[in-house]
Amino acid sequence: MPPPRTDVPPRTLVGGAEPLHKQGLAMLAALVDMSGAVVGSSAPAIYPVGGTLDVSPQGRRGGPGVGSTRTGPTTWHFSPVLIKSPDSSAGFATIGYVYVQAPSDAAPTPTVGELLPLVAAGGLALALVVPVGLVFGLLSTRRLTSRVRRLAGVTTAVAAGDFRPRVPVAGSDEVSTLERSVNLMADRLGAAVEADRATARAEARQAERGRIARELHDSISQDLFSLSLLAAGMRRAAPGGLREQSEAMERTAARAMREMQALLLELRPVALEDAGLLPALRELCHAYEERLGIAVEAELDEVTLPPAAEHAVLRLVQEAVGNAVKHANPSRIEVRLCERDGAITVSVSDDGTGFDPADAATRHGMGLKLMRERVTELGGRLDLHSDESGTTVTARLT
Repeated sequence: MPPPRTDVPPRTLVGGAEPLHKQGLAMLAALVDMSGAVVGSSAPAIYPVGGTLDVSPQGRRGGPGVGSTRTGPTTWHFSPVLIKSPDSSAGFATIGYVYVQAPSDAAPTPTVGELLPLVAAGGLALALVVPVGLVFGLLSTRRLTSRVRRLAGVTTAVAAGDFRPRVPVAGSDEVSTLERSVNLMADRLGAAVEADRATARAEARQAERGRIARELHDSISQDLFSLSLLAAGMRRAAPGGLREQSEAMERTAARAMREMQALLLELRPVALEDAGLLPALRELCHAYEERLGIAVEAELDEVTLPPAAEHAVLRLVQEAVGNAVKHANPSRIEVRLCERDGAITVSVSDDGTGFDPADAATRHGMGLKLMRERVTELGGRLDLHSDESGTTVTARLT
């Protein structure tokens, strides 16, 4: 704490009372005449009546001023006292002034020597604070910058069609909310694109199945029909030694035509999306019954399945009925769909010749394998039972 200044004269309170400390407050008012003589004073001990001010009012039209008086550095102000002039044409006349002063406490102007240590200290503080602020700013924003950079990388990948990258979510601030939103957007966009691709693949498969069915119908089916007619003609015209071979040829052609019709029905698209599962199954059973002359009985209960499971059930029934027609020579087929014990059960039974389940891979090719794969993908189970009285294919979806 610096020592008190001794070059400032003591000041006096209004009324001339001694201040509590040597550098007290002097604020007073006085009424003076035109010559500057004091007519009245609020501090007669400082400016007694009849005395004069330290500042002369001569030549002043009022207004403030700053100077040194007997009380020290002072800010003062003169305000004229006006009366109506006896001569009405002269207006007002000044008869004196009201003088008010207050200490200005003006500090002396510092020298260059006094300012130099302050400037040096300020420059040193600035030289220390600026680098520290820069380092702190870099450290505090580095993590945020890296997070924003990762966000930019993921959004660029998503815009390019790659929906696999994800942003690590850290914290619970606004940037973490943005990170979660970007991940959710990538998930939804990826799912939507995959659904579109799956729909396109399904439509492509349906179109290809329709094209194959048309090719088989327009070429091979017509050739088989011609072969059947030729075999029937040979049977009627052939001598006894060739009649048996002609009949075998006719039976072979008829069996080939029957299997070809079953294959065409299996490839035939069914409007599952437009009609629903039960109408699509009934339409499938009616087509086999009408075109192949096989009694197909359908017992179908109302069940609730997701679209993927409905499609799997329809293809399973289509494959099982087609296999029965092509390989078992049945006279009756039963298709059942119901819900029991929280599981959806679908079964296809026929009264055909049956086969050895251990020999199913060589007898039925890829049909049973595809059916089993469809059911397994849905978390279900496929059972196969076959003997001389017929075959039953049962699938349970939980």
